[in-house]
Amino acid sequence: MFRKLRIAILLYILAFAAVGNYLAAARSTDWNNTLWIDVYPINADGSERTQAYIDGLSDADFAAIEDYFAREARRYGVTLENPFRLELAEQVENPVPVLPSSAGFVDAVIWSLKMRWYGAKVKRESDRPSPDIQLFALYFDDTDVQVLDRSTALERGLIAVAKVFASGVNAGSNQVVMAHELLHTLGSTDKYALGTNLPLYPHGFADPAAEPRYPQAKAELMAGRVPLDPQTAKTPHSLSETLIGPMTATEIGWLPVK
Repeated sequence: MFRKLRIAILLYILAFAAVGNYLAAARSTDWNNTLWIDVYPINADGSERTQAYIDGLSDADFAAIEDYFAREARRYGVTLENPFRLELAEQVENPVPVLPSSAGFVDAVIWSLKMRWYGAKVKRESDRPSPDIQLFALYFDDTDVQVLDRSTALERGLIAVAKVFASGVNAGSNQVVMAHELLHTLGSTDKYALGTNLPLYPHGFADPAAEPRYPQAKAELMAGRVPLDPQTAKTPHSLSETLIGPMTATEIGWLPVK
């Protein structure tokens, strides 16, 4: 009985928060105004090398993401000149809440609530104007870690967590991860198979009509990989190796729902 009551209370709180975030996300995807994103760097491994990289960051490090979204939006007839504006915010010292890899439904609900509280606390403690979207960038030393855990975002929750490398060599792939997670906050869904990470046909393919189908030249952003053959796909090195497909464009309001 207590467990059921606990779940009911959590669901009520989550629903209350989700409705507010859903309405905010809906307003965000009318594309009448630029979306302002604050990027909060976090030294995820506590290393000096990672800190040195963070200390060298500026708004210019995120300009490629802005330009990419502007180009892709124009392809779909969006007239807003700059759909996204990313600015470097202050470094955050407190670690973000962790979503367990084997999280069940209740764990996911609790994490979602913790993440919303965490984001709200960061906003309260900041002197900056409140952004439309919060992007927490967790930087790791690429000499210690070769493969990062999956990044996460609250779908239509306007909060994203991107796990990236503290290395200029990986700047392009970092931007792909950030762009991918940002679209999740606006309601876009993954377009790859969870078990294999392979892009799903047709919506996870940049050019589903290509003959032959493989190899693809680019990745669909929300699929995250370039399909090379039915069993193989590669990670794009930069946003120039990706595009936003029609289904993703529909999910974020760049195309009307059919």
